[in-house]
Amino acid sequence: MIKVGLLSDTHGYWDEKYATYFGECDEIWHAGDIGSDVVACKLATLKPLQAVYGNIDGQFIRARYPKTAHFTKEGVHVMMTHIGGYPGRYDPAVRKELYDTRPGLFIAGHSHILKVMFDKSLDCLHMNPGAAGISGFHEVRTILRFVIDEGKIKDLEAIELGTKRFCQ
Repeated sequence: MIKVGLLSDTHGYWDEKYATYFGECDEIWHAGDIGSDVVACKLATLKPLQAVYGNIDGQFIRARYPKTAHFTKEGVHVMMTHIGGYPGRYDPAVRKELYDTRPGLFIAGHSHILKVMFDKSLDCLHMNPGAAGISGFHEVRTILRFVIDEGKIKDLEAIELGTKRFCQ
């Protein structure tokens, strides 16, 4: 069993709530637009970090993390990328890879909209944790926590970190 903390689109913003909410997690996964090597290093200091780079990430982040990551946890094949779309509207740049690899869990960020959907055509759960940072059009900052246990994804929690106007 593994407990995962998932976030995206921090855009260089650090919030101590990340440490609070991910403290009981085994790993942290970041779905891109980390925005700063400081944020990446702080997350990696908390827990083992799986991450992908996003469209705003600079050379430090791009050298350290891939554009798309494939890995298996507790029997679930995971595909994570920053710009991926969602069921019925996958980004053309990842569609072929998604259908060729058929992960059990597909994670994307970029939209700043928290969304969890099941894709029957791929037999795949899609997650987008929304945006945890303060840059972008979103009003409420969000993250996800969940458990993967013997091939099953369960105990999913959507967590609101607060609105952007009360940050800083």
